[in-house]
Amino acid sequence: MTIDAPSRLVPPVPQSRGFTRRGVLKTGLGLAGAGAIIVPGTTAYAAMEAANSLIITDYTMRPPGWRAGQRLTITVVADIHAGGPNMGVERVRQVVDAANTLSSDLIVLLGDYFATHRFVTEVVPPEEWSYELSRLKAPLGVYSILGNHDWWHGIGPTRAALKNVRIPLMENDAVRLGEAGGRFWLAGLGDQIAYRLGHGKFRGVDDLPGTLRKIDTDDPVILLVHEPDIFTQVPDRVSLTLAGHTHGGQIRFPLVPPVWAPSQYGARFAYGHIVEQGRHMIVSGGLGTSMVPLRLGVPPEIVRVTLG
Repeated sequence: MTIDAPSRLVPPVPQSRGFTRRGVLKTGLGLAGAGAIIVPGTTAYAAMEAANSLIITDYTMRPPGWRAGQRLTITVVADIHAGGPNMGVERVRQVVDAANTLSSDLIVLLGDYFATHRFVTEVVPPEEWSYELSRLKAPLGVYSILGNHDWWHGIGPTRAALKNVRIPLMENDAVRLGEAGGRFWLAGLGDQIAYRLGHGKFRGVDDLPGTLRKIDTDDPVILLVHEPDIFTQVPDRVSLTLAGHTHGGQIRFPLVPPVWAPSQYGARFAYGHIVEQGRHMIVSGGLGTSMVPLRLGVPPEIVRVTLG
């Protein structure tokens, strides 16, 4: 059984206005009804939403395999894509401050740490975004995985930046966390499309079977992945999969599929709490942008999951 609490608005950047998810959807419905998808007013609104809005989306659940009464809170930070105009260093600082305010037991970073689109107006070097991420604090620690943009545009500097600020990077690895009676495994998968082979083909560095073989107790498992497509192969042994990558569609009108969903499954794994054959996955809408610095109907979000 799952109860998804309403999203909550985080105080916006000074001199800017934030938007609740409900407000965004109402506006998007009006735009869609008018047949306006790419017009100056819509584009300006989408740019403002990408740069100024920030919500906290809460999920509360006890997925299969998770012990009754074993409470754990997780803050999920996905797809920062640091870089102006919508994710400059001040904006990254706001995200970190908001994440720390949640006081979760565990914080996880799901990859894609810097912007790569051609509209970047402020370059945020690895030492700057990583310094801000180093301020994240949680009793059980802060753990990270890599995304496809990290592999495609700067794998060396990204690895070095995370190492320099002592944020553990998990690639096909697992670590056991928690106290006696409440232990669990946190597993992190390598990126599934790390190498571009051309003609829409990719080669990943993910090893799901090898990762799960490192788990040698019957404690529950939480799996971190960048792309959600691996979910079709995730076994029942995993209580919950956490994913990013899709940005929730990034530009999305109500009642219609997302304009952009980078998944071989289209909108099936684009966003939210997904349950298939008793297996659970949460796909974060993420924070930054790809292709263009715009968001519409999918405001930047930090996800908080409460288990047990």
